[in-house]
Amino acid sequence: MPKSVSPPKYRHYKPRNLAVVRIAGRDHYLGTFGSAESKERYARLIAERNVGAQPALPRADLSVTELVARYWEWASGYYVKNGRPTGQLPKLQQSIRILRELYGSTPATLFGPLAMRAVQKYCSQSGRCRNYVNAICGEVRRLFKWSASHEILPASVYEALRTVPGLQRGRCQARETEPIRPVSDAVVEAALPYLPVVVADMVRFQRLAGSRPSETCNIRPADVDTSGEVWVYVPAEHKTEHHGRERRIFIGPRAQDVLRPYLLRAADVYCFSPADSERKRIAEMRDLRKSKVQPSQVDRSKAKPMRKAKDRYTKDSYNRAIHRACIKAGIMPWSPNQLRHAVATAIRRSHGIEAAQTVLGHSRADVTQVYAERDWKKAADVMRTIG
Repeated sequence: MPKSVSPPKYRHYKPRNLAVVRIAGRDHYLGTFGSAESKERYARLIAERNVGAQPALPRADLSVTELVARYWEWASGYYVKNGRPTGQLPKLQQSIRILRELYGSTPATLFGPLAMRAVQKYCSQSGRCRNYVNAICGEVRRLFKWSASHEILPASVYEALRTVPGLQRGRCQARETEPIRPVSDAVVEAALPYLPVVVADMVRFQRLAGSRPSETCNIRPADVDTSGEVWVYVPAEHKTEHHGRERRIFIGPRAQDVLRPYLLRAADVYCFSPADSERKRIAEMRDLRKSKVQPSQVDRSKAKPMRKAKDRYTKDSYNRAIHRACIKAGIMPWSPNQLRHAVATAIRRSHGIEAAQTVLGHSRADVTQVYAERDWKKAADVMRTIG
């Protein structure tokens, strides 16, 4: 348990009969010692100190680099989930790198709308796509919003930055990216023979359950309720848990057949493990071997391997395994997220948008519409009747 740090003491400056408190190496005089006014000011300074506020007035010469350093110190402690940094920090690092490169020595109070437009232009000309440029600028706005809420900079600096709109499709130099489309069953089947056995089962499971890639990687026997006809998987952690939302993934009979062999292990062990995948790969290689196994090759494990198989896949390693298999199969690479889009489209076509929203775990239907392709065939059938 971490050691608690006591707040700075309310002290008596006897030569002038004043109350004083030292915060961050600076003495703050509070008024007559023992007076209600001095005690009120002491309580206020301690409260502001506890939330990371600066008791001193904002510095007009505070540079962007100094502001970024303060924000990073706060963000690296805030963007943490279950003891691990979240994916927000790498995005923030990109924004910080660009800010320091272009405006590091500039006083933060002088970073205005023209500077924000310059950041947009710089990112666009460097080859970044429009959505990514808007995400970087969103991080910059969030930084200045934080500085205003902590009274490090005047709120007018942040309000001025809000007047700069994001880049619009067809009205900027930034390149556009293709929308993520569902991957067809035929393409998935073409890649399966080239995937490791464990990863192939992950693909089959995700295609049937509609789970996120990270949820597929993190499933454990302890997280799956197998008491009903339809199993229920409640992830120990998921994308929107910090919003207080519950996530349930329902597993039907075909997905159960895929998952069942992986539940025969300790309750807290991840079902889909790279270590299992490596053992199966070695066993397959040995079965295909035509020459006799030499005594030195009986045990293929190394005492100090350069790379050791981890206990679970991550969404990135899962994606890389699929990408490699697609290259071997001679087909266009696809990602695990496209499996989720395929599930959403199929459910929307057969059961409607609300059912797709519930299965995918979206809080709003407009998010589901991004995942689920419109049923153009249904529109054509309607117009064939009434058009």
